[in-house]
Amino acid sequence: MASAEFWKGKRVLLTGHTGFKGSWLQLWLTRLGADVRGLSLPAETDPSLHVLLNGREADGETICDIRDKVAVDARVTQFKPQIAFHLAAQPLVRAGYRDPAATFETNVQGTAHLLDALRVSPDLRAVVVVTTDKVYENPENGRPFIETDPLGGHDPYSASKAAAEIVTASYRASFFAARRIGIATARAGNVIGGGDWAEDRLIPDAVRAWSSYQALSVRRPDAVRPWQHVLEPLHGYMLMAERLWSEPDFAASLNFGPNAAAAATVGAVLEAARASYGRGEMVLGDGTEGPHEAGYLMLDSTRAERLLGYRPTWSFTETIERTMGWYRELAQGRPAQELCLADITAFETRQRKMERLAG
Repeated sequence: MASAEFWKGKRVLLTGHTGFKGSWLQLWLTRLGADVRGLSLPAETDPSLHVLLNGREADGETICDIRDKVAVDARVTQFKPQIAFHLAAQPLVRAGYRDPAATFETNVQGTAHLLDALRVSPDLRAVVVVTTDKVYENPENGRPFIETDPLGGHDPYSASKAAAEIVTASYRASFFAARRIGIATARAGNVIGGGDWAEDRLIPDAVRAWSSYQALSVRRPDAVRPWQHVLEPLHGYMLMAERLWSEPDFAASLNFGPNAAAAATVGAVLEAARASYGRGEMVLGDGTEGPHEAGYLMLDSTRAERLLGYRPTWSFTETIERTMGWYRELAQGRPAQELCLADITAFETRQRKMERLAG
């Protein structure tokens, strides 16, 4: 599991810290003793997990657009990070269809801006660039993707993230390798968990509909995705950074996904979510509505297990129950920070138990 001894006092730059995953990661790293500084646009949803956890402004954060090279350069120069996590992105498939140019500018040019600033940062030791499970060319043949599969991307979002992989590989070969700075990409599956209120995401859409006693419209109930709790890939990112710190060449990219048993259809996820939430109506589509989205997507995380000891911690059922329970308890007045810290503590406890059983 992630080491508090390692993270204590480390200067960590976190882009995208106001987003769903970024908010969880900032809280967890801070809990482990890291000095975390964020760089991101303002929180885009209301409510927002970032605001619930930190108030309107968190200590040490820089609110700016990753496309603003001058602002990114200034932040990196001022802070001199030792480790960087790059999560800032336009993260939604359907938003990519609506504004493809902005998606490419953010996900490709924004990545280049950050890496260009980091390549001359004097104290840098490790960089984790977070992309997505959708970077692969997808023939939908029912086989989980491995890291050496061809990159691709039918839609603008997926293509932009595949391009970010190529940008990262170029900076690694051209600049970071010579300085012995570890840099790798992390490809994660569909994450769920408390505190996500983004549009066009399954669980947030369900919570919005069901909390107001409305029916949820489901476009592709038969689509299969690698569902996992948000803490699962975040744990993988931290393990990856720890390893890059001491072994900069250990990996260029790793998949972080659930066990095969957690590959479930959208419909199955919603049935489990509805049972946990206690109510909810659905209107199921036939899969033809809207632009193209992959029908089957699953990751093979064998390499992450072999190199990092990464193993999924929570089952599909527990992931759903913890996610829906988070939203239920928030609505009943329990503070978001208390809910998040309780999940992190439970996750770490399970990790320690798994490590003891593994010997």
